Amino acid sequence: MKTTSDVPRYYEHLDFKRLWEEFPTAGEYEESVYRMSADELTALKELRFKVQVARAWEIPFYQRHWSNAGLGKGDINGLEDLPKVPLFSVHDLRDSIERNPPWGDLLGLDLEKPMPLVVQTSGGTTGLPRAMVYSPRDREVMNIVTGRRLHMQGVRPYDLVQVALAVGMTNGGLLAREGIWKYTGAIPLMTGSGAQTPTRRQIEIAQAWNTKFFAGFPAYLRHMAIVAKDEMGIDVREFGIKGLLVHLGSEDRSVLEELWNAPAFDTYGMNESGSIAAECKHQNGMHIFEDAFHVEILDPDNKAAKQQGGKGVIVVTDLFKHLAPLIRFNTNDISSISAGTCACGSTHRRLSGIWGRADNMVKYKGTNVFPEGIGALVGERRDSNGEYVCVLSKTAGGEDDLVVKVESAGSGVDKVTMASELVARFKEALGVKLTVEIVPGGSLDELTLVSKQTKPRRLIVQRKG
Repeated sequence: MKTTSDVPRYYEHLDFKRLWEEFPTAGEYEESVYRMSADELTALKELRFKVQVARAWEIPFYQRHWSNAGLGKGDINGLEDLPKVPLFSVHDLRDSIERNPPWGDLLGLDLEKPMPLVVQTSGGTTGLPRAMVYSPRDREVMNIVTGRRLHMQGVRPYDLVQVALAVGMTNGGLLAREGIWKYTGAIPLMTGSGAQTPTRRQIEIAQAWNTKFFAGFPAYLRHMAIVAKDEMGIDVREFGIKGLLVHLGSEDRSVLEELWNAPAFDTYGMNESGSIAAECKHQNGMHIFEDAFHVEILDPDNKAAKQQGGKGVIVVTDLFKHLAPLIRFNTNDISSISAGTCACGSTHRRLSGIWGRADNMVKYKGTNVFPEGIGALVGERRDSNGEYVCVLSKTAGGEDDLVVKVESAGSGVDKVTMASELVARFKEALGVKLTVEIVPGGSLDELTLVSKQTKPRRLIVQRKG
């Protein structure tokens, strides 16, 4: 029978003072590492990368993955050796879990040394949720980085931050909560997604409690503003919201900002490592947290490095995780590195935005089509509320048919003209003719699940037969 002394305590596994020296928090970060010279930053990253490589060789996943690529210990000595290292992706993680359920063999867990652990998952929009286990240090660095990005985006002590992200197995909502209350001094209000707190109630709470920031996905925040106006007669522009904390992707920032009369700040991250890059108040690209991550932009096909400004897949190497380090993880998200500098004075590179996912692309009539790219074109129009879904199916003759269903902004919209103009716009921008169907506002919710889950569905494949 275990005694109290056998139970691991979270605080005993962390030297907080030393950790904060390694990874400065909020304002301290912005005055130090954020402005570090390129040479200093490179030297810091090299040291941390070597630690990660040594750790990776202790983990079965990398022993197998790297040995299969002909690599041995001593072959990876610095960041300049990264091109030798094989990429891996979510598909490799799923294979690993199938071989070694429930966590896979990427997790370097020593059962002889118990420690407090946290389990969170991905959203599961492209399969079963991906579980990830975090050690105290791993999780606390993620919390620090979350606090940094919120501070960069204007969150200050005692601000009420309403988190309209799913609260459950998925990582986003609970990681936001930890970062807010631990490292900004603000107060997290965990209303969760529309499936957890109905949209109308979210609006009532925000109005009554004087919410200052909203954290959520753009599609749901847009949906929330439309419900407030059309169903409740409430103009959320009068709430005095200081900022929208979002993952923009290819969404139209201007539409969201106009609906809320508040700036929308973009962020990029993932379940395995938390926030990787974030905009500052200047909204001039997402600053990579380069003391915690090394980011590459590679050609989706040949995996060659892209020059500055060239679009490619984001490949992430983390510089802090111990339990399950990530070295050359191919996110399949498409982005580029922004040119020039930001007025904030940061020396860190910036992601220009997220243009879509390489693995969410569909080949239609010989053309590569990204649902996110279609969404960006829909967002240009003021006769649409921005909601859309792409349905790929087969015709009676066995040919592929891609229909884009788009919600109108109101009953007075000329649907025939709107559909015709969208067909022409898609043809112009994407190089392929698509079928467009205009539907009433709110009618796609059962397909997109925008009010029910964190990330709405934008592509439905019906290719049976």
